[in-house]
Amino acid sequence: MKETENNEGMINASSPETKKPKQEPGLHINDGMKSASKKKRNFSIWYLLLVFLFFFFIGQMLFTSHMPTVSIDYSTFKDLVKNGTIVQVAFDQDQYIGYAMTKDEARSTLNELSRTHQLPQTIDTSSIIAYQTYMIDDPSFVPLLDDMNIEYYATEPVRPSALASIVSLLLPVIIFALFYWWMSKRITGGAQGVMSFSQNKSQLVAEGDTGVRFNDVAGENEAKAELVEVVDFLKNPQKYAEMGAHIPKGVLLVGPPGTGKTLLAKAVAGEAGVPFFRMSGADFVEMFVGVGAARVRDLFKQARENRPCIIFIDEIDAIGRQRSSAGIGGNDEREQTLNQLLVEMDGFDSRTGVIILAATNRPEILDPALLRPGRFDRQVLVDKPDLDGRESILKIHTKNMKLDSSVDLRKIAQASAGLAGADLANIANEAALIAVRAGHKAITQVDFENAIEKSIAGLERKSRVLNEKERIRVAYHETGHALTAYLTEGASPVSKISIIPRGMGALGYTLQYPTEDRFILSENELLGNVDIMLGGRAAEETIFGDISTGASNDISRASDTIRQMITEYGMSEKFRNMTLPRSSSGIEGVSGAKEYSEATQQYVDNETERIMSERYELVKSKLETNREALVNIAEELLKSEVIEGADFEALASKYVVR
Repeated sequence: MKETENNEGMINASSPETKKPKQEPGLHINDGMKSASKKKRNFSIWYLLLVFLFFFFIGQMLFTSHMPTVSIDYSTFKDLVKNGTIVQVAFDQDQYIGYAMTKDEARSTLNELSRTHQLPQTIDTSSIIAYQTYMIDDPSFVPLLDDMNIEYYATEPVRPSALASIVSLLLPVIIFALFYWWMSKRITGGAQGVMSFSQNKSQLVAEGDTGVRFNDVAGENEAKAELVEVVDFLKNPQKYAEMGAHIPKGVLLVGPPGTGKTLLAKAVAGEAGVPFFRMSGADFVEMFVGVGAARVRDLFKQARENRPCIIFIDEIDAIGRQRSSAGIGGNDEREQTLNQLLVEMDGFDSRTGVIILAATNRPEILDPALLRPGRFDRQVLVDKPDLDGRESILKIHTKNMKLDSSVDLRKIAQASAGLAGADLANIANEAALIAVRAGHKAITQVDFENAIEKSIAGLERKSRVLNEKERIRVAYHETGHALTAYLTEGASPVSKISIIPRGMGALGYTLQYPTEDRFILSENELLGNVDIMLGGRAAEETIFGDISTGASNDISRASDTIRQMITEYGMSEKFRNMTLPRSSSGIEGVSGAKEYSEATQQYVDNETERIMSERYELVKSKLETNREALVNIAEELLKSEVIEGADFEALASKYVVR
């Protein structure tokens, strides 16, 4: 166990932080369907542009003449008529079109050029088939054509074909419809968009696809025993019906983060071999009032259609928080969702084969109506594992790892007291990574110890170089913690002392590994923990005659422990068997208003200061008595930077005077 310090603080023993477990992937089928969903097309504005260009070119082909022509001015056109170049003239609405050959000759020549692929890219005068110019009111033009014996005629105005008319009418409509469909897709974001009001976001895992069995869950034997009945009911419901027994409708899994609540729910579904609906409480809560209630109805409808099955709602406190009795400051959407959940749980019989499992790490904030019999009938505690449980969990996570013969999982379990299953899985994985990085052929005990230190104290920061004066002070500080622990009766043995910086601000640390799990601490044991916390500062004052900021976290934790002894545990002279509570503020890390007078608060402050001073002087006197041991162990620590527990025990037994 360890404790981190702020500023330039050092580390000694405390409980580690819990890490969130990594969820295993599974084969999921959305919206309750039992076949894989079809792949969705992704449309963009580029598709609309391509469609527009396609129809544009069709229109160009339909409305544009394919006859090669060149535009010339009217006077040039008359000159070409006079010199015999133009032999045929067509009156085409407001234009004259003059052909250099007759219509039959032009068609024959054009067909020949097309067949031999000889249509010129640049048309010169010799290859021009037709000339065009705009009409001018010239009475002499028609007589000129008669004098030159040139054939002339009027052409029928060009009318678009039926296909061209249809395209011209439908093209804008098609483009607008495609654009509207594309924009609606972007707004809704598919099936999971903001506008998909009542769409259920639950995932139905196909039968047997959870891939988890009770053998994959260790350290929670009591919780597994409670859930065996649920599995047996789903497999053999007739046995319970004949006896007239009813299986609980809902089972609430309660425990700290990382203890395996979700894993247990998946194991129940895997053992029973039934469909498994998995949702988070946050999936029901949306920005629109009534959406969550609609999703609850949809979820239970799917469950009835796929019974027998299991509904698992993780983090149910997101929707199950206690409703406001004053009617103000509440959340209408969340409360309506909770009301609908309560109605649905009342509206089905457990004999239908629909079992609800839920998980939370904050049961104290749940609404009482949710926990009453007939809804969540059974609460199963999923707590942090004990020593045997941690060893079993380590065996599961290391069964596919290549372990060295030196590995003792029992010792690793002892060194990881207070850790949850997710933390142990992380330590096993870190040990494997450290072994690969070090080039080991198998994972050794040292790799596991380094993984535990990395998880508890943080990553080594050898790049943080201390000057010699600070390094010496840190060495005496950590030696003071370790020596005080050695001199304190009932304290956990010291496992390692180090002056290598780790984590965010720790310049050194002292690790103490308990030999057994403890659930109750006596008053003397609590005071002993305070002594160990104050040992670092007492060592600094003993050697240097002054104190530093390195003990800031030690003092903070020691003060908190003493205040808890006075206000919560009834361990003060004046309030020997009485608690002094504070009302909860509802905000984590912020204490509420105290429910006692200012005079009592003054007593708490004075008593805390008195006990702190007495314990500090006691620790300081012990270290002064063992000054030789303090100096020798600190000098050894400065040489090697790390002292293992066995080496420390040998040095302490050599120099300590009790």
